Amino acid sequence: MDENILKKYGNAESCPVRNVIDRLGDKWSVLVLMLLEESNVLRFNEIFGYIQTISQKMLAVTLKSLEADGLVKRTVYPQIPPKVEYELTERGRSLLPHLHQLVSWANSNMNDIRKSREAFELAGRN
Repeated sequence: MDENILKKYGNAESCPVRNVIDRLGDKWSVLVLMLLEESNVLRFNEIFGYIQTISQKMLAVTLKSLEADGLVKRTVYPQIPPKVEYELTERGRSLLPHLHQLVSWANSNMNDIRKSREAFELAGRN
């Protein structure tokens, strides 16, 4: 076993893949970040309405994770009923060019990926 590889990926706390990338690799985080980029500031129900296929619980968990990582800022206005808005932080905005590259790659490769998946399933390798 290569000790350098083990040091690089073995410890969950210091491994960027498991510690940071894994957080963004869920089903919803990138989508929420992209929505906030397009709209600047959104309320919970607006985000929920745009995504439509996410549960309220999962959206709440996703927003809390993004806030904990300093990518999203949550602002609560003391009024009745309470008003809560979400927006990207500077750190969140600094991530956007990288997300755009990933989205561009996904757009360029999606048809071929679908074909590969179909061929894999037809070969009975699922």
